[in-house]
Amino acid sequence: MSRTGRLFQLMDAMRGSRRPVTAAALAEKLGVSERTIYRDMQTLAELGAPVEGSAGLGYLLRSGFFLPPLMFDADELEALVLGARWVRRQGDSTLAQAAANALGKIATATPKDLRDDMADTSLWVPLVRDTPEYDEFVRPAREAIRRQHKMRIHYSDESGSSSERTVWPFALAFYDGRRLLAAWCEMRKANRHFRIDRIEHAEALAERYPKPRHELLKLWREENAINEDS
Repeated sequence: MSRTGRLFQLMDAMRGSRRPVTAAALAEKLGVSERTIYRDMQTLAELGAPVEGSAGLGYLLRSGFFLPPLMFDADELEALVLGARWVRRQGDSTLAQAAANALGKIATATPKDLRDDMADTSLWVPLVRDTPEYDEFVRPAREAIRRQHKMRIHYSDESGSSSERTVWPFALAFYDGRRLLAAWCEMRKANRHFRIDRIEHAEALAERYPKPRHELLKLWREENAINEDS
């Protein structure tokens, strides 16, 4: 591998982590020595890349850094296309359109126009059934999560009993055929899971919930023994 190629891989490795990555971990991932990593870090700094950290502490690529031109190998391109096709099948209509738009931007932001390559990718996500009618509640749930706002929902449980609840939505899981909302329920004073197809009515409230979303998400992961990388 050329040194230029290694520098690109080094930045990709840091870009994929939210925490500082040690030189030892980077060296193992790239198959080089730690001394090589130290030299490459110095080169990146001299080239103006916003790298923070030092030997012994780890390195982090500051957010907001964009490195043109975008380069994707065959596996990365297939992963992008497959992911976008899955979103177009499973997400609400707005998310589906966003996935298509994102692929278009990626295809034309590279040195080589990749639209033909993307169209020829033979990885597909089958449509199990028509888009469920309850998709109308997926978008408001996503927006409430993003804004960290409360929601008022009318919910029907497994027995058919209906109740009105005010919840603090912090996560949304997409499964084939159903969507699951994770939220703190003010009525139960605990985290609860709500199937979107059992929501009869949903209203996003202007009020922000009092705890940061990341704290709610952390507690939920601990309660359900979910690894942070899951």
